[in-house]
Amino acid sequence: MKAGKIEAPGRIALGSAEIPQVGADDVLIQVRAAGICGTDIHILKGEYEAKYPLIPGHEFSGVVAGVGERVTRYKVGDRVTADPNIPCNRCPACQRNEPNQCHNLAAVGVTRDGAFAEFVTVPESSVFHIGNMSFAAAALVEPLACVAWGLERLRVLPGASVLIFGAGPMGCLLAQALRYSGASKVVAVDIVPHRLALVAELGATATVVGDDHQTTRLRAIEPNGFDLVVDATGIPQVLQDAFQYLRPRGTLWVFGVTPNDARVSFLPYEVFRKDLTVIGSFAVNRTFQASIALIEGGIVQVEPLISHSLPIEDIAKGFELAQFDPGRMKVQFQITP
Repeated sequence: MKAGKIEAPGRIALGSAEIPQVGADDVLIQVRAAGICGTDIHILKGEYEAKYPLIPGHEFSGVVAGVGERVTRYKVGDRVTADPNIPCNRCPACQRNEPNQCHNLAAVGVTRDGAFAEFVTVPESSVFHIGNMSFAAAALVEPLACVAWGLERLRVLPGASVLIFGAGPMGCLLAQALRYSGASKVVAVDIVPHRLALVAELGATATVVGDDHQTTRLRAIEPNGFDLVVDATGIPQVLQDAFQYLRPRGTLWVFGVTPNDARVSFLPYEVFRKDLTVIGSFAVNRTFQASIALIEGGIVQVEPLISHSLPIEDIAKGFELAQFDPGRMKVQFQITP
């Protein structure tokens, strides 16, 4: 089968691979759509928890092409997506119902071959029906499920004021979900004008260009600071600067993925004196059903986020676009007809 493969950090190309074997509890999915995530770019750069060579890709959808002998909920031809995170269900974290913190966590496209290929296998327990949802939309269930998990960890009060740094695909998902969760004011900051225009269309109440004057503009919108500040950029300096925009008893949500060795500085006394909360949210945690419901119910729009759709043969071009094209949002591969 055709597969996009990272042979070593910085090297990705189209190649071939064997169609994965189907275990007794596995579902073989013929991949139709798969999106590039910021995590995939970190993997390509060697900045994430991955081993090489690797077929990346963890945001995907497709059609069931085969099932193992113990699989009962799916049949060939079903339209599906899948949670890429595979917990062991035996360790102390799993026993505490914290599968995303599993001590033995495996992940499609990270620790095992993923969906930038014609076929991928996942356990039956990870598979979800997508009904009549388009394959392109269903390939965005996973990133929205990450947002849904963070919202479960937060306490978004009715009427809350929210500041989001980053108006890329994740920032746009966050803006929509936070508005629906009860925030009355959602302000997005980015340096790219077309991203600010899109996030405004999708639910942000105000947008601010990220430049030397952003602090003045943000103070004019919320003089005493925001209830919730979200970093969706993964840029350490942006995260470090985000503390200054919190009101007393505000919450900083570390959502964007920084390089795994990045460091930031903050004032512990300020966290203490202002009763601040800093919260992280890693991946998903049994939030795929919630994500599917948000899309099917029309609460969150995902297809406007797709800026590029390429054949898998253009794997290298897709990663170039995802990293450097100023007009990019979500870059997806259409892998099989």
